Amino acid sequence: MSLFSIFYYILLFVIYILAIPYLIFKSKNPKYKQAIPSKFFLSNNSRFKENGIWFHSCSMGETKAIKPLIDYYKDEARVSVITNTGFEEASKLTSNVRYLPFEIFLPFWINKQKVLVVMEAELWFMLFLFAKRKGAKTFLINARISDKSYNSYKRFSFFYKRIFKNIDKVFAQSDIDKKRLEELGASNVEVLGNIKLAQEPKVNNTFTKGTDILITAASTHENEEKLILDAYERKQGRLVIVPRHPERFDSVDLLIKEYIKDKSLTYHKYSQEENFNSDIILVDKMGILNDIFAISDVVVLGGAFEKIGGHNPIEPAFFKCKLISGKNIFNQKPLFECIKDFYLIDNNELSKYLNNIENLKEAVLTKAGSIDPIIKEINACKR
Repeated sequence: MSLFSIFYYILLFVIYILAIPYLIFKSKNPKYKQAIPSKFFLSNNSRFKENGIWFHSCSMGETKAIKPLIDYYKDEARVSVITNTGFEEASKLTSNVRYLPFEIFLPFWINKQKVLVVMEAELWFMLFLFAKRKGAKTFLINARISDKSYNSYKRFSFFYKRIFKNIDKVFAQSDIDKKRLEELGASNVEVLGNIKLAQEPKVNNTFTKGTDILITAASTHENEEKLILDAYERKQGRLVIVPRHPERFDSVDLLIKEYIKDKSLTYHKYSQEENFNSDIILVDKMGILNDIFAISDVVVLGGAFEKIGGHNPIEPAFFKCKLISGKNIFNQKPLFECIKDFYLIDNNELSKYLNNIENLKEAVLTKAGSIDPIIKEINACKR
């Protein structure tokens, strides 16, 4: 290992020792009871079998995007993730799923794989260094550098240059991303577009919505549900609220009950009645959002009325929903550039747009994606 690698490892080790009491405390939270022991103490987190195709993604959205690749390589595919939702999504696709351990464990945890394929911005120094040392070809796919994070990346360009030394091929989302990645030290960069466009959203359940307009508030975060409820009137249609994180279902339930207290509105939770017959419905179940998009007339997409960065607009656009979002879409700009006829609004404009639903245009996809060049590169490494 180089002096830089040794110094980096020692620094991480010191941080890890100092963080142990906090990690033990956080692991008592049901949300983290599996993830923290797996990532930071290697509990039930054995190494992958050798000579596979190793895919790494962060969370649910990125894991969904690599589903066609996992399906293509089947038993050869191994998947590591960072988040709980990523783990749950990957477990639907393959039994070879692990939480990626904290970097100090990677030199000992990683064994020889044919290829390492990493999604988007998961630039872990030890991950690429030791995957490469153990004999894997290394690819970064769907790579992007957002406008918001560009300056931060540049400030630490000395660090990212060392990471990119261990990456054999980069598939970038756009020409701008390619230029920025090359400034950070990436080489052999090919613009492929966004692979999230490479698969069509699927409907697993066929729902009935009735004759009313159906407004779906999708992937909402704290404060966004209140904003939407304050802008909502029954004459606009029925309202379906789908919070982004399941741990917030109870708090959103209380918020809605407070909202309807003095109003002549009906309300139920989807887990209690699996229909959309009330004026307001809280969807407290994961994995059915595409099915709801398929019957929605309007989607108010969360994550952008607060400074979250927005969420994926491709799925509601695929189902030709009228699409409204906030202006904080800095993490999703490349995806919004793949559709037309959507509305990015200020928070105080939401009521006006919901009262003008009939005059809004349906969102339309204007671009497609492909994973074929990635498969070609992986297969070349298997020969």
